[in-house]
Amino acid sequence: MCGIVGYVGPQPVVPVLMEGLRRLEYRGYDSAGVAVVSNGAIVTRRSAGKLSRLADLVQRDPIDGQFGVGHTRWATHGRPTEENAHPHRDCRNRIVVVHNGIIENYLELKHQLIREGHTFVTETDTEVVAHLVERETRDDGLEAAVRRALVFLRGLFAIVLISAGDPDTIVAVRNGPPVVVGLGNGESFVASDVPAILSHTRDIVFLDDREIAIATPAGVRFTNFEGEAHERTPQHISWDPVMAEKAGYRHFMLKEIYEQPWAVRETVMGRTSLETGRVFLEEMKLDTAALRDVDRVLILACGTSWHAGLVGKFLIEELAGLPVEVDYSSEFRYRHQIVTPRTLAVVITQSGETADTLGALREAKRLGARSLAICNVVGSMATREADGTIYTHAGPEIGVASTKAFTSQLVALHLLALALGQARGSLAEDQARALIQALDQLPLRIEETLTTDPIVEKLSASLQQPRDFLYLGRGINYPIALEGALKLKEISYIHAEGYPAGEMKHGPIALVDEDLPVVALAADDGVFEKVVGNIQEAKARGGRVIAVTTASKAAAFDDVLDPRRDVVLTVPDAHRLVVPVLLTIPMQLLAYHVAVRRGCDVDQPRNLAKSVTVE
Repeated sequence: MCGIVGYVGPQPVVPVLMEGLRRLEYRGYDSAGVAVVSNGAIVTRRSAGKLSRLADLVQRDPIDGQFGVGHTRWATHGRPTEENAHPHRDCRNRIVVVHNGIIENYLELKHQLIREGHTFVTETDTEVVAHLVERETRDDGLEAAVRRALVFLRGLFAIVLISAGDPDTIVAVRNGPPVVVGLGNGESFVASDVPAILSHTRDIVFLDDREIAIATPAGVRFTNFEGEAHERTPQHISWDPVMAEKAGYRHFMLKEIYEQPWAVRETVMGRTSLETGRVFLEEMKLDTAALRDVDRVLILACGTSWHAGLVGKFLIEELAGLPVEVDYSSEFRYRHQIVTPRTLAVVITQSGETADTLGALREAKRLGARSLAICNVVGSMATREADGTIYTHAGPEIGVASTKAFTSQLVALHLLALALGQARGSLAEDQARALIQALDQLPLRIEETLTTDPIVEKLSASLQQPRDFLYLGRGINYPIALEGALKLKEISYIHAEGYPAGEMKHGPIALVDEDLPVVALAADDGVFEKVVGNIQEAKARGGRVIAVTTASKAAAFDDVLDPRRDVVLTVPDAHRLVVPVLLTIPMQLLAYHVAVRRGCDVDQPRNLAKSVTVE
């Protein structure tokens, strides 16, 4: 998740930018840069690697100016090099842009701009914005040029621009990723998150989607993309620095639930090609020959990550034709294991420091297995000890109950399954392309799913009293039933059980009565009718049903459920292998809202820690 900061005002601009970037380091990044306008000219300093390298560069070769922007980048399009580091410039070095998100149609725009005579010097999608604004520049200023350029852009993005031709002006745009504006006395600030500017001002405006801010020392104007001006009342932030990171959300968990479209996009982008249907996982450090030699996959994880591993089992077995065993990390070392040099041991850990998972990784390596970590934290112990890594780009997850880390792990497992299938020749090109396209569209499908939030919040009012819940699912969606039950247990302290729906008659059905809510996952996945049959069995015994289904199947419940007691929640239709990600979202929201109504500490539930670093 890229970091953005901008400043216009009387203070020396570079120290303000560098301080803001330091406060955004928690987001993760691989390059950084700053640009200022000095005496009517753009001056930039950029560096690959940590912010300290940029600081050294600025100290050796100082710059100063009247206003400027800074950026920390996590590579998506293009390698993490100085050349690809932001800010990016137009042909005449008069406009610079920093950017968070994805320009989905950048290749189309790039080819068009090249035909029109523009010269590109980077591999990024961001550079397209600078050249597009250059093309749209007339004699009416940067703001108007940006607005004209926005018409051509598709995707989810936050962009901040300055121009040598527009003194003391910063233009900021939000269309998805967050942008905040800080109001000061004779100065204005722009950033991707509040901590970057909190030491300078506590009067903050959180931009809405499709909103533009024009910041000057005299103040900030706000318009929509069409240029219609509107008033915004700043919020006075009284939070401490930790609270500031919530960006206006009541809890970290809710913020992180809503960050899932961006986390998923960050995990996918730069790793797939819609054109060729190929997957690129260079940090995995296993070449095609090594992947082809694998004859068994062993997934090792704990808690939520173990549930992700169960989904991964379905994916790898179907797409790669390999047998997969999913084991609890905490149990793996304490029995006789069948591991060979052709075994691929995959450990899944958000923090990379989970003690049981590290122990399992070391044991698998001792027994001769190749090893791979799926992890969210660069440089963590698991990533250092495994032979290779697939990083999830979820950014820091502060809420103890994992949300965006889980969905990012699911996406990473999709990529691994695709890579294994392609290496082994078991995956047809059209199959791979269809799934890559589904992954590319997944952030938008998650956005659509998040619109169920008000419905789930209303539903939670009648679900805070039951002492038990039963969650049911089948096939690849069964692990999501387990994850839904775990989320409810973790943060609301209500007992909940997740079961394969087909196992209901083998014991759990004895618990079903009018006091037991039954959450049933019934997607369009080949076993829909069987899950409906399980729902009817629960209904026949008085159970109250919350059915979660795909949009095209919702009407099937009209004659099955009682609208006075039961509820149907829908997620968008999608490729059946990515539907588990979408079904996860209502599970998270349900647990969150029930816990809030019960007065629980959602972000720091009792007895739990974010990372279990002892056995």
